Amino acid sequence: MKTYLDCWIGAAAALFSQALAGEPELVESLPKPLAGDSFGFAATLSGDEQGRFAVVLEGKILESPLVGEGMDQKAGWGELLREVADAAAGELLAKTGKKCRVDQFEETGGESKVSRAFQLKSGDRAWTILVRDEVRAPKPAAKPAADPAAGSDKAPALSSATALRPGIELLLDIELEASLRFGSREMPLGELLDLGPGDVVQLDRNVSDPVDLIVGDRIVACGEVVLVNGNFGLRITEVAAPRKRLESIRCLF
Repeated sequence: MKTYLDCWIGAAAALFSQALAGEPELVESLPKPLAGDSFGFAATLSGDEQGRFAVVLEGKILESPLVGEGMDQKAGWGELLREVADAAAGELLAKTGKKCRVDQFEETGGESKVSRAFQLKSGDRAWTILVRDEVRAPKPAAKPAADPAAGSDKAPALSSATALRPGIELLLDIELEASLRFGSREMPLGELLDLGPGDVVQLDRNVSDPVDLIVGDRIVACGEVVLVNGNFGLRITEVAAPRKRLESIRCLF
């Protein structure tokens, strides 16, 4: 079973080769102590996998403009590593069905413990990257003690789906087409006919606003657009109530 760390390694290798100058390669290596100028970032995750995940880089990596000529290299690394953290969460969901999200992402210093070590290699140059992985599945909550007075014929708890409507479990394997809506705009027919290559259509939504996940004609969730191994994905930030989500399939029958 893949872990968040496994997914992070795959996402980092893919995004580093795409986003960094010289298309460097990420390879595993033996850990070694870093100098005092090292820097890093830590993500705090919650969900089916939760905990802290820290990445520390040796300071000399800032001497090479890997994340863009003329830009703040440390800030650029922070943005890239946040993107990798989000992509790893999306990959974990795709591979295992476990949902997790990055709740907090902040700069951190050195780490006293190291889980894995890597070399980022580009030509004859190499930089050390250390990872500390504390992301784990949460421990199951302790079951409450049975009430002797309650008897043994107590009905089992129903899932949210079966509680909504009897027999709904028969529909749970139906595949539905979902799409993302970044925004919309009403346009006169004349403007539509005048559209050509290179024209820009302004939508009714700011770039920082959440994106809608649409099934049928209903909004079932909202979230932030992320990259998952070079593909667009959606990190869910809020969902509609189960009954509202079920209403989205009415148009299919």
